[in-house]
Amino acid sequence: MESNGDGSSISIGDVSGSAFSIGGDQNTNTVNHGGTAEAAPGAEELLEAVRELRAALVRLPRGPERSGLDSALDEAAGELEEAGEIRPGLPARLRGALERWAPLVESVSAATALGELLVSWGG
Repeated sequence: MESNGDGSSISIGDVSGSAFSIGGDQNTNTVNHGGTAEAAPGAEELLEAVRELRAALVRLPRGPERSGLDSALDEAAGELEEAGEIRPGLPARLRGALERWAPLVESVSAATALGELLVSWGG
């Protein structure tokens, strides 16, 4: 669980056969996740979701939060491009980045799509 400094906290937990949401008090995006029968995403699918979120962030105001998330996404994209696979620890780092900067991305649908992929990868 991550606190965003204003007293509220954001958490991404394990979701199976239910729904996944990311958002703060004013906005929640929900994506239904179809349970355990679905295969975990591949590196290319995860890379595409990271790129889509990165592209969506261009429309947000520049600031320290956006710069931090930009860096985390750039690092993840570079690792996925170089390795061609999802290395251990990468999904956890991406989940952590989404949790940390949730107030920044709560209205960005690309963040919800990336979050759904991370949940299907293993929580």
